[in-house]
Amino acid sequence: MKLSVPVFMSFTAGYIDTAGFLALQGLFTAHVTGNFVTLGAALVLGTSGATAKLLALPVFCAVILVTHLASFPVARAGLPVLRTMLSLQVLLLLFGAALAIFVGPQQKGDDVLTIVAGMSFVAAMAIQNAASRVHLGSAPPTTLMTGTTTQIMIDIANLVRGLEGEKRQEASTRLSKMLANVAAFAAGCAAGAILYSQLSMWCFAITPVLGLVPILAKATRAAAP
Repeated sequence: MKLSVPVFMSFTAGYIDTAGFLALQGLFTAHVTGNFVTLGAALVLGTSGATAKLLALPVFCAVILVTHLASFPVARAGLPVLRTMLSLQVLLLLFGAALAIFVGPQQKGDDVLTIVAGMSFVAAMAIQNAASRVHLGSAPPTTLMTGTTTQIMIDIANLVRGLEGEKRQEASTRLSKMLANVAAFAAGCAAGAILYSQLSMWCFAITPVLGLVPILAKATRAAAP
């Protein structure tokens, strides 16, 4: 069975977001706007990790900006843009995993190395967001499921009310794709939680492997910016 790159990337995002939330003092690495909520909670409750939550969105935005701008010279050089972007993501995941394992489970959220590890995962997820939006535009988002879930329910409602012909086929096709992405993201969340409970910070050791899988898929070998 051919690998669905967006579906697998959704699993990866769910895994990293959950593992990061549990291991890095409530830091969302993929759903970065969620850090506004946890930042407010950290400030009110006096818990650690406020700095990382404050930095997450600016880092996320900056990485997307730089990544997209860099994709054009990469394409002019004749390199496969999507594979290049995902290769950089793997390096960031590897670096973040090494730091997270090094600082260990007793780290505090405002320690410098913990912040750097968290920002490495945020940067990796920013690259995935940019890659999926630009190069996999026909696929559902791989890191944020709110909009996808909304569209799923709209499509179900439209199918229930009796769409016919091409519109029914279009809604059914879109629904199957989006359901697969949401299921993969949920499975990734479950896997991240389970492995963190069993392995603590070593759960991050699998993240570079997850990042490598789409690179090995033929679908990533050619993509224009």
